[in-house]
Amino acid sequence: MARTTTTTATPMPAEASGAHLGWNLARDVGEVVEYHFMVNALLAGAVVAVMSGVVGWLMVLRGETFAGHTLSVMAFPGSAAAALTGIPAAWGYIAFCGAGALAIGRLPAARRGTWAQESAAVGVFQALALAIGFLLVSVYGGVLGDLDSLLFGDLLGISDAQVLALGGLAIGVLSLLALLGRPLLFASVDADVAAARGVPVERLSLVFLLVLGLAVAATSQITGPLLVFALLVAPAASAQLLTSSPARGLGLSVVLGVAVAWLGLGLSYFSSYPAGFFIATVAFALYALARTIAALRRSRAVRGRVEGVLEPPPRGVIA
Repeated sequence: MARTTTTTATPMPAEASGAHLGWNLARDVGEVVEYHFMVNALLAGAVVAVMSGVVGWLMVLRGETFAGHTLSVMAFPGSAAAALTGIPAAWGYIAFCGAGALAIGRLPAARRGTWAQESAAVGVFQALALAIGFLLVSVYGGVLGDLDSLLFGDLLGISDAQVLALGGLAIGVLSLLALLGRPLLFASVDADVAAARGVPVERLSLVFLLVLGLAVAATSQITGPLLVFALLVAPAASAQLLTSSPARGLGLSVVLGVAVAWLGLGLSYFSSYPAGFFIATVAFALYALARTIAALRRSRAVRGRVEGVLEPPPRGVIA
C-alpha cells in the first residue's frame, strides 16, 4: 500500500514576520539579511547564478537549449527517486542528470556537435523522464505538497552544508570550463572548421553535456526542475541579445543571473508568493527588455543605412 505523508504549509517570510517592502532600500536589504535562512538562500542563489550564467551562455551559443531543457526534466525523476529512497535530493539530481547527459551525448547529432536533426529523439528522452518521474511519485505516495517541492524546489530551506556543496560544485564546473575554454568556444562557433583543425569536437560535446547536467542538477536544488531555465537560459539569452563579444557576454550573463536570483528572493521575502515565481518573472522581464533594446538598435542601424543611401551628394559633385 502506498505510503502517505502529511505536510503543513510553511509560512512565507512576509507572513511570519510582518515584513513589508518600503522606499528605504537600506532598511529593506537589512531586513532581508537579518535571517540566516535568507542569507543562505542569497548565497546559494548567487553561486548557482554565476555557474548557470557561464554554462547557459555556452548552451545558448551551441544551440543546445532543447537538450538543456531535457536535462532539467531529468531532474524531476532524480528528485522523486531521492525522496523514495531517502537519500539527499542532490544525489538524485546529479545521478539522473548525469545519466541523461550521457544518453543524449550518444546521439549522432551530439557526436557531430549539431542538433538540427535530433530534436525528436531528445524529445523522446524528455517524455520518458516525465513518465519515470510520475511513476516514482506515485510509488512514493506523498501528498501534493511533496510534489510541489519536487517540481519547484525549496529555495528558503537551503542549509549551510548545501551552500558549501553548491560552492564546491560550481568551482569544479567553472574550473573545467576554464581549461576547455578556447577549444570549446571554437567548436561551439564552427564545429566543422574546429574538427578540421584537429579539435576533438565529439569529446568536447559529451564533456559539455556532462557539465550542463551538473549545472542543471545544482540549479534544480534552488529553483526546482521546472524553473531551471529561469537562471540557465534567460540571463544568457538576454546577454547574447545585448552584445556579441564573448567576454562581455559571459560577464553580462553572470551579472543578470545574480540580479535575477537576488531580486526574485528579495521580492518573495516581502510577499506571500513563492520565490520561484518571482525569479522566473524577473528573468522574463529582463529578457523582454533585452529583446526590446536589441530591436531598437536594429531599427536605428537600418534607419541610419537608409538615410546614408538617400542622402543627396554634396554640392559640386556630379552623380
